[in-house]
Amino acid sequence: CIPLANAQRILVINGTAHIGNGEVVETAAIGMADGKILFVKNSLTNAIQRKEWDTIIDAENKHVYPGLVAANSTLGLTEIDAVRASIDFREVGEFNPHVRSQIAFNAESKVLQTVKTNGVLLVQATPRGGIISGTSSVMKSGGWNWEDATLQKDDGIHVHWPAPLNGGGWWLDPAERKNQDHYLADVQKLRDFFQLAKGYSENKKRVFDQRLEAMLDCFSGNKRVYFHANDIQQISDVIAFSEAFGLPFPVIVGGEEAYLLGKRLADSKIPVMLNRLHRLPEREEDPTDLPYRLPSLLKEQGVLFCLQNTGDMEAMNARNIPFLAGTAMAYGLTELEALKSITLWPCQIMGIDHRFGSIEVGKSATLIVSKGSILDMKTHQITTIILDGKVESTLNFQEENYLKYQKKYLQKNK
Repeated sequence: CIPLANAQRILVINGTAHIGNGEVVETAAIGMADGKILFVKNSLTNAIQRKEWDTIIDAENKHVYPGLVAANSTLGLTEIDAVRASIDFREVGEFNPHVRSQIAFNAESKVLQTVKTNGVLLVQATPRGGIISGTSSVMKSGGWNWEDATLQKDDGIHVHWPAPLNGGGWWLDPAERKNQDHYLADVQKLRDFFQLAKGYSENKKRVFDQRLEAMLDCFSGNKRVYFHANDIQQISDVIAFSEAFGLPFPVIVGGEEAYLLGKRLADSKIPVMLNRLHRLPEREEDPTDLPYRLPSLLKEQGVLFCLQNTGDMEAMNARNIPFLAGTAMAYGLTELEALKSITLWPCQIMGIDHRFGSIEVGKSATLIVSKGSILDMKTHQITTIILDGKVESTLNFQEENYLKYQKKYLQKNK
């Protein structure tokens, strides 16, 4: 074998391959070359010519999974949340569809490196703030720079739907109050902007406008429109809004009460990127375990969904994405469905499932090998990372420092 960093033709053999599309291949042989998967088959029933491969990785008694996906994340856009200079996911202004997260992505982020070593290999780098915060891009957890890290540029714009309620919180009057007049005014402001953008897209003699130019692909279907919305009125109004403007690919991000409109979402073919599951319910009257059960509730109603980790300290906590899926499995999903919710389904929602999300012939060679199930923090231990056909180190700077000082103090004790 040649050094892993220079591997060209890679064979992962003898592991249990969790394909990501619902299939499991025991004692699998996975062949990869030129960054693509050439075959996935059982090594016991198919002859494998080992001399054809310059690098063979034995995964006996281990599990092989597609690379995990961090959807709707500030990973790569922030380094230290308490240091303003290291935060690059927010711009001033209300309507910023032309602001692109792709060029702000820090491929050398230390946080990104630690998350990658926990199996998260794809990131939807997403801007925040304002009504339309900007345009996200799908990036890989590595590369020389943002150009090298780009997998799908400008996959969609992010719209923060106005809130019909305000107030609440333990630090103030805990009761939420209706905000109907302001809500209707804010929705009308958003409607006016979309109407302006739609008219711009239909005008063949238009005068260039950078903000409106960024909206063009939303109406043609080449960009998703991600609506950040949680309660039932917001989601209902988003469905009607999307139908009124003929948006080909609307997506709900958050979806706290999406389970109450599951049939409408399924009929409208609008997927949901669910909020972080490890939290308390939003309302006092809700069952304590409601956030944990949301994935199974949507699955039962036929709604396409995926899991994401937005919230406090979301960049560094993106490493916990596999354990969100583990919680969803404990509360109703099957193991295969839980895996899909952090691999294939987010890729389907973002429109990159023809290249990523599962270990299938012709797709990118982007996968991980773990000593045990990645959905269980007790058995999740990554031993191999292959990202777009390149073998990556499983060490991060935290572990390197641990090993360094462990060696130092062991020597001192002697």
